[in-house]
Amino acid sequence: MLDRLIIEFDKGLRTLMAEAHSGRPHPDRQLEDVTLSESEKKHAAALMRVNHCGEVCAQALYSGQSLTAGNQETVAALQQAAREETEHLAWCEKRIKELGGRTSTLNPLLYGSSFLLGAVAGALGDRWNLGFLAETERQVGRHLESHLQKLPEKDSKSRAIIEQMRDDEAQHAETAIRHGGTELPAPVKAAMQAAARTMTTSTYYL
Repeated sequence: MLDRLIIEFDKGLRTLMAEAHSGRPHPDRQLEDVTLSESEKKHAAALMRVNHCGEVCAQALYSGQSLTAGNQETVAALQQAAREETEHLAWCEKRIKELGGRTSTLNPLLYGSSFLLGAVAGALGDRWNLGFLAETERQVGRHLESHLQKLPEKDSKSRAIIEQMRDDEAQHAETAIRHGGTELPAPVKAAMQAAARTMTTSTYYL
């Protein structure tokens, strides 16, 4: 367990401090950047900062869940999702820089709290662990869908990134259910939604 904790700590440092890399081509690679006003750039960068922070939290959740998960198939599913979330990090980081923005100052705090939440979910057993993963991905997918409506209409590069992220999250949710994830109780879903609202509202500005 000590070795695993050290490995997860190292992953956390890499997530928070190292530049992320993508194995897949960036979704916006073939799209030309268009001229946006300063207010449009600021708004788009803030939305992408929220999405980047969400991916940081996802990395932490999956690390915590895989640390306490009992089934190796569950661990494999979590690790595959984490690899794709790392790609999302890389896409968001690049787009934020292009828009002249910055990542959230709250990332370390939110990483730590998400890791602990993931570890608790994993300790509850694989059915609940995978159910938590599925519901997380569903809520993230709805959040990304809302961002597609909020982006400046001309910002096709950010839109392409978010669309691919949304599709990946839907696949993660399906994988979790296929591996035996159970439906979470309504109060748990509501609590997750409330926590997500707090995160998205704060990281838009911070």
